[in-house]
Amino acid sequence: MLFIVIPLLFILNNAASFFIFQSGRTVQQSYNLMLDRVLLYKQIDEKTGENLRAMSVYIMDRSKQSLASYQNQNNELKRLQSSFAGQRALASTELTVRSFGHLLDTFVIQEQAVMDALSSRTPLAYAASYAEAEKTASFIQEEAYQLIDQELSYYQPFYRKILTQTEVMNVWGIAVFITNTLISVLFAYWISLRITRPIKELVNTAEQISAGNLQVAPPRMGPHDEFRILSEAFGQMQENLKQLILKEKEGLEKDRLVKELELEVLQNQINPHFLFNSLNVLSKLALIEGAERTSDLTVSMSNLLRYNLRQLDRPVPLRDEVEHAKEYFVIQQARFRERIRFETQIDDAGLDVLVPVLTLQPILENIFVHAIEGMEEGAVIRLAVQYSPDETRIAISDNGIGMSEEVRESLLHYDAERPHPREDKEKGHSTGLGTRNVFRRLELFYNRKHMIDIQSEQGKGTTVLIRIPASGKEEEHVSPTDRG
Repeated sequence: MLFIVIPLLFILNNAASFFIFQSGRTVQQSYNLMLDRVLLYKQIDEKTGENLRAMSVYIMDRSKQSLASYQNQNNELKRLQSSFAGQRALASTELTVRSFGHLLDTFVIQEQAVMDALSSRTPLAYAASYAEAEKTASFIQEEAYQLIDQELSYYQPFYRKILTQTEVMNVWGIAVFITNTLISVLFAYWISLRITRPIKELVNTAEQISAGNLQVAPPRMGPHDEFRILSEAFGQMQENLKQLILKEKEGLEKDRLVKELELEVLQNQINPHFLFNSLNVLSKLALIEGAERTSDLTVSMSNLLRYNLRQLDRPVPLRDEVEHAKEYFVIQQARFRERIRFETQIDDAGLDVLVPVLTLQPILENIFVHAIEGMEEGAVIRLAVQYSPDETRIAISDNGIGMSEEVRESLLHYDAERPHPREDKEKGHSTGLGTRNVFRRLELFYNRKHMIDIQSEQGKGTTVLIRIPASGKEEEHVSPTDRG
């Protein structure tokens, strides 16, 4: 805007100045033209008289000095005569100017006749020519005054008009000056508003953001406004702050959840190190007494307990989770015997992805507690791991009693405040981790929504599908808390 306003004001000032200057120049030129002619008439009149006096002095003393003085005066008169001949006369004074020119020519001829007569042998031969020259000089004086009077008379109305125009120009000059000043002040005020108003709006937005109001909308700027980039930067800063706060909340939520889970595990462990050592002793004792099956079961229980003693904030490869799930199933099979069968279909290429510790066991435990516990025979639990370039799919399915749509939706919406009744019953089981807590830990671990899907039909079983990103490496998905 400044690049437009300042040149416009500059052009306006220059235009007004040029108009006034040109008008004054026209007046000055007309005045100079008139004054030059008037001065020329006056000089011719004076020079005519000086020529007569110089010639009279020469007639009296006939000296070389007086002759030289006369010749100088005569040359000056002839120069003025040439200037007069080059002047352009006015229409109203044309006859008078022509008569004046003839008189001047006659005077020069008569002076020359006097000088010629002085060279003759007749003593008073110059007298008649001198008398004629004096008479012509008087006529020249009268004609000069008349020409001056006519010039002044001719230019008088013109100069009155010029004076009137000059007054008008003065008025216009003052008006232009005042208008230019007002426009400059208005433009300065307008430009000042265009600069200060967006700055004030941006300052107000910054104050509200600093006060914690991240929902305030940044000021709207036009597409050609110089502050549009700054306003957009404010908007981007707000979005960045929102994202940062959201990530910080998620991190705090994850830390809180991990701490709660650790507390729940500790509350469900009764001196776990003592139990672990006791199980080792029982395993060795059973092996000594020849009860190999009891020894194997005790070792599986010891391994299960050892795995549960891991820190919950450290991720583990999916391979460890699968092995832990197998150990858990060995223990459960000792309870259910031939009533259940565990089937696996594992793609080893997908076992290197990182997952939160205790991801699979709580889901298997939920199956035993709610899906197949009441089945007398033919219960089947399947664990399948499929690898693809985009993701690793974990499917845990059973042929149990299934679940209603209400229960399914409640488990999938694990971010709701109200816990599902089925989870209340899980508090007394081995891990102390509810299924919804497992789903929430997966979401926080990978910072991704909709990783879990549940397919179930009452009386026909349930399938829990977990989609793990194939690039689920520690440096990309694990927060500083998870890295430990």
